Amino acid sequence: MGANDGILSVAGIVIGVAGASNNNFAIFISGIAGMLAGTVSMAMGEYVSVNTQKDSQRKAIIQQKASLANDYAYEYEFVKQKYEAKGIAPALAKKATDEMMAKDALVTTVRERFGFDPHQFTSPYEAAISSMISFPIGSLLPLAAITLFPEQYKILMTFVAVIIALALTGYFAAILSKANKRNGIIRNVISGTLTMLVTYGIGILVGR
Repeated sequence: MGANDGILSVAGIVIGVAGASNNNFAIFISGIAGMLAGTVSMAMGEYVSVNTQKDSQRKAIIQQKASLANDYAYEYEFVKQKYEAKGIAPALAKKATDEMMAKDALVTTVRERFGFDPHQFTSPYEAAISSMISFPIGSLLPLAAITLFPEQYKILMTFVAVIIALALTGYFAAILSKANKRNGIIRNVISGTLTMLVTYGIGILVGR
């Protein structure tokens, strides 16, 4: 997703500036500035977001520890009913609950109530570093296309290069998330096309 954001964000910037000016240096500098700003913004955003999520998860764990200490039977019954609601037979649900609660009551109840494993926190540093790497990598494509192609073709070829790249990132994102590939590609291509058309149109209006 970081690479996808890098492609889309910087493409919008350079296409917009190219609509307003033919100055290659201005286009290049605006793209570099967008890449650097986006990299820092994405990294810090991921760091803050993941830390906020971890704070919520820690609060849930503390809450669940207190609930188990105050009313273990209630938490046991909640887990058993959750299993039964999934279609497990009552006798088998009771056996599963007995085993899971005996093994680790906190992990079991946190997982069933809040949907996460207390032993598997996402690292905010890993998330920030991942965005810090992927965003500029994605940014390089539109920046290179708008800079390297001849004057008369650079806007068209940047459009084409970005659309192809967004189609690929949409495809691979759908594979990783086990989602519909066609929908993933269409969403990416439409959002990228609209972004570039809007920024290019604004660039033309401002340039005039």
